[in-house]
Amino acid sequence: MTKEKHSSGAWYILGAALLWGTTGTAQVFAPAGFDPRVIGALRLLVGGIALLVLSLYRRDLGRLKDWNWKQVFLAAAFTASYQVCFFAAVVKTGVAVGTIVGIGSAPVCGGLLGKFFRREQLSRRWILATILAIAGCALLSFSGGNVTIDTAGIALAVAAGISYASYTLVIKGLLEQHSPDAIMTVVVCSGALLLSPLLLTCDGSWLFQPRSLAVVLHLGIATMALSYWLFARGLRTVQVASAVTLSLAEPMTAATLGFVVLGETLHLQGFSGICLIFAGLVVLLVPPASR
Repeated sequence: MTKEKHSSGAWYILGAALLWGTTGTAQVFAPAGFDPRVIGALRLLVGGIALLVLSLYRRDLGRLKDWNWKQVFLAAAFTASYQVCFFAAVVKTGVAVGTIVGIGSAPVCGGLLGKFFRREQLSRRWILATILAIAGCALLSFSGGNVTIDTAGIALAVAAGISYASYTLVIKGLLEQHSPDAIMTVVVCSGALLLSPLLLTCDGSWLFQPRSLAVVLHLGIATMALSYWLFARGLRTVQVASAVTLSLAEPMTAATLGFVVLGETLHLQGFSGICLIFAGLVVLLVPPASR
């Protein structure tokens, strides 16, 4: 793998992470009484439909018998688990903490999974970047201000981080046999099917409002279809550990939107945490000579 290909892939993943960072803020604009489980299910459904249209147009799906459906099911299950855990965590513990803890817990898990299952080497740059970013997440999570720390919310956020790292590992394996478009279509649509019972059992009266439609379309098209399309392309040339660490651009975006758009405030400790996360991303993304 050339450095140029790795750099290009890293920027794809960074773009995906920036889009993911808007999910928590978008959820805040949903009408009162919304169900986070329904939002997670609809996000997968809308994103899956968008990706399916693209794949059918490009004829990328291939034959059903060519797919490893065990891997597809695992990826779909981890995707569904992430949706439910993440949105529930945001409700319980706030946009900033929910996003930061959820994604901040994923790099270590991603590094260990990549090392043991794919024998990826954990470089010094990755180790330094991960330490900086996780330290930043810790500072930001416990910085005081009007940030809510909820034990159940933190546990849900960690579960979301583990699900995300596991999902990344499975997708990396599928990319050895199928195109990014086809993989994202099959996995996201499968995840939507797994969560579809939630749409039948939960109260959806809040959906019949203009703001609900805008939120669901943004989550499904921008933060699911487009972002996962970018992520799969980047993952072709980036290791699992690096991909998960690069995703810490998501809490950077979420924190910025939370503080600027939603009026959430943090003390100096929180600002220091943001700086550490940013430093970790620079270490991993920018070559030493350029820095």
